[in-house]
Amino acid sequence: MIFVTVGTHEQPFDRLLTEIDRLKENGTIQEPVMIQSGFSTYEPKYCEWKKLIPYAEMIKNVKEARIVITHGGPASFMMALQEEKIPIVVPRRAEFDEHVNDHQAEFAAAVAKRYGNIIPVMDIAELETIVSDYDQIVSKMSSKVTSNNAKFNEAFEKIVEEVVK
Repeated sequence: MIFVTVGTHEQPFDRLLTEIDRLKENGTIQEPVMIQSGFSTYEPKYCEWKKLIPYAEMIKNVKEARIVITHGGPASFMMALQEEKIPIVVPRRAEFDEHVNDHQAEFAAAVAKRYGNIIPVMDIAELETIVSDYDQIVSKMSSKVTSNNAKFNEAFEKIVEEVVK
């Protein structure tokens, strides 16, 4: 299964939903697709979809998905990473009235460069190839997420141990 989420931002993200539906229609995507469409106005014809999905169902969909495709909201692609999935991240863009600015594109590019654990798609025309080659692309990547909280806790524990000795 492929799971697609566009989050809950109030501007539609029809560009992504239309492309996913097209890829399902033309046979590029042959497995089932579940879309969380949010406030998008496009209603997919070839994919299952719901506007909003409860959090527990979102996690279930991410766990069951072979591929997770998200908008550029950090919470959405971090959810995939926490389940050790390498997400395809299609940032919302201001030029298409999908967001107020291009912070999602900037952030996705920075995360991809720094951590190398997401696949950013800045040009929607590249999505077909990325979906088709997904398994090959992710075979060279790591979905591991380094927790700064865990690092902090380990360092803090060492300090406390030294203080109480």
